[in-house]
Amino acid sequence: MRQKTRFVCVSDTHGYTPSEAGFKLPAGDVLIHAGDLTNNGSLKELRRTMDWICKADFEIKIIVGGNHDVTLDPAFYEYHGQSFHGQHLEDSYHCLKIITESPSVVLLRHEPAVIRLTRADGPNTVFKIFGSPYSQFQENWAFGYESSDAAALWGQIPIDTDIVVTHTPPQSHCDQKANGMFAGCAALRSALSLIRPHLAVCGHVHEGRGYERVRWRGKLATTEAGIETQPESDLVDHVSQGILPPVGSKKQSLVDLTGKRDKRLDNDGFSYPGQRHHDLGQTQPLSSASPGSESSARVPEQASPQNSPSAHPSLGTGIPDSSSRGFDYTLQTLRKETCIVNAAVVSTSWPHQGGKRFNSPIVIDLELPVWQDDHAISNG
Repeated sequence: MRQKTRFVCVSDTHGYTPSEAGFKLPAGDVLIHAGDLTNNGSLKELRRTMDWICKADFEIKIIVGGNHDVTLDPAFYEYHGQSFHGQHLEDSYHCLKIITESPSVVLLRHEPAVIRLTRADGPNTVFKIFGSPYSQFQENWAFGYESSDAAALWGQIPIDTDIVVTHTPPQSHCDQKANGMFAGCAALRSALSLIRPHLAVCGHVHEGRGYERVRWRGKLATTEAGIETQPESDLVDHVSQGILPPVGSKKQSLVDLTGKRDKRLDNDGFSYPGQRHHDLGQTQPLSSASPGSESSARVPEQASPQNSPSAHPSLGTGIPDSSSRGFDYTLQTLRKETCIVNAAVVSTSWPHQGGKRFNSPIVIDLELPVWQDDHAISNG
């Protein structure tokens, strides 16, 4: 059994609250923030942002950092903090604690999690999500990586991930800057074409805000270094560009993937153990990210930190061991289409010629498995 689950997606709020950006948060089940919560990572900005996020009426809020959230990258901030905050340095551990102290918030630091929605009046669905704050190297900004590390970095996304949240966009999808250049990551695009998640949410490139429905073609191979980077023409069969209300419109920016208003997403492969078409096999425990976990390294050695101190109450304990990057061709065959969303709220880049303008959140309706049906389906 599947149920509609509503995701409200934002990114690049840069310290602005919804009221300052001129919108009210739409109702939904899950809030996703794809990074750049702040403009320079200060404790004041983080508190301001987390105040409205924690008060928002969503069962779960998924957060990843961005290149402007410098205090959330302790290794970077240790060496470059003075260039942002002079002699008045913040405590990175305390900044991370502010993000994670709410029981409804899940901070993902290049790692996966299984989310089970359990509200009595909610959809009671389950999905596997992977979140990462990294973006291709930009000098003197947080969470950067060299292009030579990109394949190995994005090769850590588990093959059975349902939803991917990254600060950076994939190359050629929702990543075109004002000068016409495409600023996304080719290795991330290749990873998505292998995994074929239902939804990929990003930000970073403000002018790339919008969504695309991408139909994949063929199958990819991996190398010892990670996922092979291949040309767009070898990966994508068709791209449908979405149309959203313009900047300043009071209409909701709704993307329907359930078939009610638009064509249903052509993707029937789920990580959920109860699905008939996909046996997850052996499982391993997973806990939520916490300050001090190994995912704070510049390029993490493993996608699922094993030393996280405490589990989030909505995170599942059954996660397949995808460290071998073994292919599941059945899952890949069922997954034909991905909706890629750039949810940037600030609509222009520095120096913001003509003044700052703001986009409204992007609302995604997606069908997901109902987790209570686990035993009924697996025995059916």
